[in-house]
Amino acid sequence: MSNPNTPTASRATRVLVLNSGSSSVKYQLLDMHDGARMAVGLVERIGEETSRLVHTPLTDGGEQRERTAPIADHEAALKAVAEELAADGLGLDSPELAAIGHRVVHGGLKFSAPTVITDEVLAEVERLVPVAPLHNPANITGIRTAQALRPDLPQVAVFDTAFHTTMPEHAARYAIDAETADAHRIRRYGFHGTSHAYVSRKVAQLLGKDPAEVNVIVLHLGNGASASAVAGGRCVDTSMGLTPLEGLVMGTRSGDIDPAVVFHLERVAGMSTDEIDVLLNKKSGLVGLCGDNDMREIRRRIDEGDQRAQLAFDIYIHRLKKYIGAYYAVLGRVDAVAFTAGVGENAAPVREAAVAGLEELGLAVDAGLNAVRSGEPRLISPEYARVAVAVVPTDEELEIARQTYSLVNSAVDD
Repeated sequence: MSNPNTPTASRATRVLVLNSGSSSVKYQLLDMHDGARMAVGLVERIGEETSRLVHTPLTDGGEQRERTAPIADHEAALKAVAEELAADGLGLDSPELAAIGHRVVHGGLKFSAPTVITDEVLAEVERLVPVAPLHNPANITGIRTAQALRPDLPQVAVFDTAFHTTMPEHAARYAIDAETADAHRIRRYGFHGTSHAYVSRKVAQLLGKDPAEVNVIVLHLGNGASASAVAGGRCVDTSMGLTPLEGLVMGTRSGDIDPAVVFHLERVAGMSTDEIDVLLNKKSGLVGLCGDNDMREIRRRIDEGDQRAQLAFDIYIHRLKKYIGAYYAVLGRVDAVAFTAGVGENAAPVREAAVAGLEELGLAVDAGLNAVRSGEPRLISPEYARVAVAVVPTDEELEIARQTYSLVNSAVDD
């Protein structure tokens, strides 16, 4: 049996991408010969009686299949995924499978690039659990399960934080006691890095330029939301920090807040640290402001004259504009502002409102172009606009697969 830590010498072209959450596994099988998806799926509610697996083969006219039965743990979930893939002739034992790429949320400062997973790599990911308690444990479980299923196959970690490791120290450091910060790894790490990397590169292609020539503000707006300032293909600032709580207003997270609010709630409201954690991460943001975290529902309520929904939307947009302006100042020259992820790609009123009033900065959207629904990258700014405004559907799975396949093949070539 070959060494699992050494990428195989075969020229297999398929990559299985795994995104393991605390109670779910999202997966895609891609052929990197042309980037085509061969199968996609989701296992959700792992550990519950109502576990569900939805699998869709994308070759030879395959139809979506669904299982609804208890799935005890991630090992059982991945075995079920392997069975579904095998039923389509795409099993994990296929000689065409080159590697398995894993999304890992937090890689700290040590990992600035995709990394073949070894015991040492896993140990470092485990050491980062205190700063990513909701994500890294699930990522580790997915990795270990996949290793058990295919111990001979390269397993590659692609880190959400990696793209942001290029931030200069003056952007990454918080203004707290340096010794305390260093002792407890307190600094800005940033997240959604695979999305920001993919989108910033796609924007450069839209503009017909090399990424090294383009400065972009990327707005990843989903239930979780983050902004980044990308100068010549390198991140120089980002809105999320030590954790994914900082920055923009999100679906259920507060984003930026006076740290003293935590002390105030503890002293005056008698809330525990855990209660405040739940408040800021799960009961704040849009859902805390108006009871909904679905932008479509919020817009429907606004159209009906709902003032709470309107205020929540206004707060959301105000924070977004602040970051656009701040990152414009950080970059000095901006070639494009790009909207991506669920809200960014689909909510035309958000894009319009975020740019409104920024004409002096060279920003504008064309109402007709902004209203178009499309799954393709596109410009929505008028021709006269000094700064391009783009909508770029993100593809984190493809980015993970590309990075994984590139690493495996570069190691073979070496």
